[in-house]
Amino acid sequence: MTIATTTLGKAAADAAATLVPSSVPLVAVPASFADVPADSTAMVASFVGSPSAELAVVADGAVADAVAAAVAAGTPLAPVDALRPALEAAARALGSGVLETVRPEPVSKVLAEDTEVYALTAGDVPVAWFAVRVRGSRVTTPTTSQVPTPRANLRMLYDVEMTLTAEIGRTRLPVRQVLELAPGAVLELDRTAGSPADVMVNGRLVARGEVVVVDEVYGIRVTEIVAGGEQVG
Repeated sequence: MTIATTTLGKAAADAAATLVPSSVPLVAVPASFADVPADSTAMVASFVGSPSAELAVVADGAVADAVAAAVAAGTPLAPVDALRPALEAAARALGSGVLETVRPEPVSKVLAEDTEVYALTAGDVPVAWFAVRVRGSRVTTPTTSQVPTPRANLRMLYDVEMTLTAEIGRTRLPVRQVLELAPGAVLELDRTAGSPADVMVNGRLVARGEVVVVDEVYGIRVTEIVAGGEQVG
């Protein structure tokens, strides 16, 4: 089986390998997406830049060890934080841009045939896995007659996926009441019935709309676009 790799992908994998929690140095070796354990969890982050890409690290064992060591030291560590430095290093290898929030995803939803995958090995034993799926080509320095317009620059980001979240309301509770929550409990939100739901991207309010049902699936019918986007705290 031929494994497709790129110079840029290898550079990102090498950078990630240096910061995955491990007691021994790791080496990035080209692999197939089918080699990655299907029941594992990937830590994924979208990189918006030139090129834009989806980055993922699969390192269940290394993460578990890092979290356990942090707890033992009295400094609890979230799994996403254990691998964020590796993803940040990979993003820097791709070039200038912004790395979005790290999120856990099942491997089955992250890896596919068009994903560039590397085994991060200690000797010949895979300790972790790194994956990158580039969404756009690298931009070369334009000539005077090819200076891109702002719209052309924006077009490079058209295929970048972003997560939209709909929120129908919020409430605040003391920790005691949160711990006492049980099935059947009713929480009163800060919205009246029929009020529009907020549509947010990365915590920023971009629109409002009404909740609808389409083929037994919830949806949002947009009724208002929020100019400028308000940051929701």
